[in-house]
Amino acid sequence: MNKQENLRALFNPKGIAVIGASTHPGKFGFVALHNILSAGFEGNIFATNPKTPEILGIQTLGSVSEIPNGMIDVAMICLGPDQAIDILPELADKGVRSAFLVSGGFRESGEKGMELEQKLVETANTLGIAIAGPNGQGFISTPAKLCSQIVSPYPPNGSISIASQSGNILSAFLNLSRAQNIGVARAISIGNQAQLSIEDYIRYFGDDAETKVVVAYVEGLPNGRKFFEVLKEVTKGKPVVIIRGGYTNDGAKAASSHTGSMASDQKIFETAVSQAGGILAEDPIEAFEFASSFAVTPTPKGRNVIILTTAGGWGVITSDAISDSSLNLLPLPPDLEVSIDEHLPPRWSKSNPIDLAGGETRDTIPSLISLVLAHREVDSMIFLGLGIQGNVARSYLESPIVTDDTKRMANFHIAQEKRYSEAIINASIEFQKPIFVSTEIAIADLNNPGPKSLKDSGALCFNSPLSAVKALDVVTNYSLRDSIS
Repeated sequence: MNKQENLRALFNPKGIAVIGASTHPGKFGFVALHNILSAGFEGNIFATNPKTPEILGIQTLGSVSEIPNGMIDVAMICLGPDQAIDILPELADKGVRSAFLVSGGFRESGEKGMELEQKLVETANTLGIAIAGPNGQGFISTPAKLCSQIVSPYPPNGSISIASQSGNILSAFLNLSRAQNIGVARAISIGNQAQLSIEDYIRYFGDDAETKVVVAYVEGLPNGRKFFEVLKEVTKGKPVVIIRGGYTNDGAKAASSHTGSMASDQKIFETAVSQAGGILAEDPIEAFEFASSFAVTPTPKGRNVIILTTAGGWGVITSDAISDSSLNLLPLPPDLEVSIDEHLPPRWSKSNPIDLAGGETRDTIPSLISLVLAHREVDSMIFLGLGIQGNVARSYLESPIVTDDTKRMANFHIAQEKRYSEAIINASIEFQKPIFVSTEIAIADLNNPGPKSLKDSGALCFNSPLSAVKALDVVTNYSLRDSIS
């Protein structure tokens, strides 16, 4: 069996069948069928139920034998362990090459479950079917408009692909994707890794044209050497972000009952990931920030960073963070200082961070963003202060003493925030240099026109400059990895 070919079928199927579809909206077999239909999958869709009800406009079939030959290559199996194993030969006869097995009751449940899982793998191997799971929530493939999950988060289309040994952790990534409007290509809950293991998915994503960056949540490794070798190979072409769960004694116990995984020494794991070129993240939120940075920003060509800020204190904190990283807070080049002088009153900082000190006018910020980013010595920028004018606009519009003048000023501030966002996006594209924006307003006021405009455009907006610096450091180190001795 060629696992990579089978995974291509899983994420790009010509047809899919929900085995064990249900009429009850609370059952896995209903939710899975609903999500496949709701996401707009355009391939063949079948569903089986021995009572043959119509479900969501799909006439179910009494058995797999009634599915026309050659119409499906993937099955979403929502049956108990014994039934799931017994149905595999019939699915193989219909042309199924990959199946996702939702049900638990395998290795994670004890000795009997381990025996069932062994039988599952032996049967699937004999039939040439790749089994994802068992004990997982499903998978998505946005290029195929496919959401085959027993939960509901379906993300926008993008270039991040995720393999997670936890369904809930996968849902966290998909929720973040929806909230930040930064898209996902493929994502899968790998469950017990009975047959397909984490490195199989990493390798597939490494070859997948739709994937720009790979994310993996790992609790246990069936084959540590294979994981290292695959990771080392894939990171030559694409960044791979790794989150590790179950590395403490208590976490290992939780992982064992969760997916039947046994943890290995964390220091060994960290060293192996580092040597293989992988990127370790502390939690799913940080992992998503790292992945998003790779997915939607240009690659920096060097370590020189300029901070452009309308918020002085944040500039100081960000400078400290850069000093603690491998990035370089670029001393302001004399020619750039002269150019900036033409746009600001004398009280500006005349150093990096470039603190505007309240000296901006209508066109100052858009002009300075391009001016600074165009400079030959500048590799990247961190922009601080987006949303401040939007806050003023909100206070005017919510005020009980609103006047025509305050309305006009509020509308001006709103328009300016949108201009700043457009200037950030356009300059980054024009000069092919990353601009990392940070503002706590991104979470304090979801409707503020500054950060909201960035998110609506699919651009990145950090809640903290410390996170922005850490992500920029990671992206820069990966970009310059061949030059690091």
